[in-house]
Amino acid sequence: MSTLIQQTTKTLEAPEIVTLEKKVWTDEAFMALPDDGHHYEIVNGELIDMGNSGALHGYVCSTLMILLGGYIRIQNLGAMFDSSTAFKMKNGNKRSPDISFFGKDRLQGITELPSGFLEGAPDLAVEVLSPGNTIAEIDEKIAEYFQNGARLVWVISPTQHYVLVYRSAPEPDRLLKSGDCLDGEDVVAGFTLPVANLFQKLSF
Repeated sequence: MSTLIQQTTKTLEAPEIVTLEKKVWTDEAFMALPDDGHHYEIVNGELIDMGNSGALHGYVCSTLMILLGGYIRIQNLGAMFDSSTAFKMKNGNKRSPDISFFGKDRLQGITELPSGFLEGAPDLAVEVLSPGNTIAEIDEKIAEYFQNGARLVWVISPTQHYVLVYRSAPEPDRLLKSGDCLDGEDVVAGFTLPVANLFQKLSF
């Protein structure tokens, strides 16, 4: 269990497990789920309802998508994906980080992305903490991302204004606060962002 997460987050209610008849979740069955505004993952054969997130969570995700996504697009570094995109893990799980980045090296030979799922975890996976997240859930996701090809994971707390930076599981390499800078390192080369920019108060 990550020591820094223990020190800086509160364990709250776990995501709701949808009680459905036990079935094998094929790609087709998973994609055929109704568009009901919820995001789902497949974890150990179970359909997990990740629920809906509040305004603060959405604002932090959108801010990072705009700033990081703009840089990636201009530099032609690869492709970004939002939280509605699921990725196939080697154990059969389908995971959906809040923000994902696949470098262009892993997309060589692909001129058009599939309507289905990409194999493996993204090079950069970003999890923005929600009130329903637990330490065990986040630790499990981080471990799975690195087992499936991730090179960098950011865990962002919108309420406590910090970013945990992982280069491997289970422990974070760095804890960044509002006075620090977030660095894309060799995964998103050249990208830097003051952490405070993710948590700016509205001023209109």
